[in-house]
Amino acid sequence: MTLFLDIISTAAILFVVASGLLTIFGVLKIINFAHGAWLTIGAYCAVVANQLGWNPWLAAVLAFITGAVLGALAERFIVRPLYRRPLDAILATWGLGIVVGQLITLWFGRDVHFTPALLPGTLDVFGASYSLYRLFAVVAALVIGLGFAFLLEGTRLGLSAQAVIMNENLARALGMDTTKIRLVTFMIGTGLAALAGVLLAPLTSVDPNMGVAWLTGAFMLVMVAGTSFGALATACLLFGAAQVLVSMFLSPVLGGITVALLCAIVLRIRPKGFARA
Repeated sequence: MTLFLDIISTAAILFVVASGLLTIFGVLKIINFAHGAWLTIGAYCAVVANQLGWNPWLAAVLAFITGAVLGALAERFIVRPLYRRPLDAILATWGLGIVVGQLITLWFGRDVHFTPALLPGTLDVFGASYSLYRLFAVVAALVIGLGFAFLLEGTRLGLSAQAVIMNENLARALGMDTTKIRLVTFMIGTGLAALAGVLLAPLTSVDPNMGVAWLTGAFMLVMVAGTSFGALATACLLFGAAQVLVSMFLSPVLGGITVALLCAIVLRIRPKGFARA
């Protein structure tokens, strides 16, 4: 039972980390290589909230708002002029991530920080005592997944975003404000990235470079998933299970590269990943 819960919770964590990246890629068709920096910003929001003695749940709200506002500035002044030059956009976001990391280092130093779990303690699940916080991560992933299903299918913004995904020129001809749709999408994506940083903070140490380690795995998962959150959930479950098994029975070091390696193999065999042909 513990192994099963490890697999499910690891898949949930991977989904939460990659969902913001997929949000931006799905509509804007660019990879936000500053994604790791936004994760780090969110984690430091948790550090600041802890140092100020705030309710730790406020860190999640602070992180999402901070990530969204900074994302709006990045989209307006850095990403927007480069939509027609996706390679330049990738390079620009990569450089932005480096700059953000350096600014965080100047402000907080290189010291490693730790934050308490939002939900401490354990819960008995079919006779197995398991971390309550990791179970909460599963619930968080379900909420994000269902939230996006509703957003895409049940709101005007979601329908407009789908129109942009399918044919942006036609959407613009029909009178949709594609510039606003892109801006809001980028804000949601960066807000989710910062929120993921808050959720990750209690599970790992917080330092200025913590987001870099998560960026590669998230990037590979998005490449496999394409623009589908369902495909992303499937990839996270399959590759997260492989990561847990490799870490347990072979080596944690090998487990750390399992997701990226398996994603690369899938893309080599099936270049479109899990997307429908």
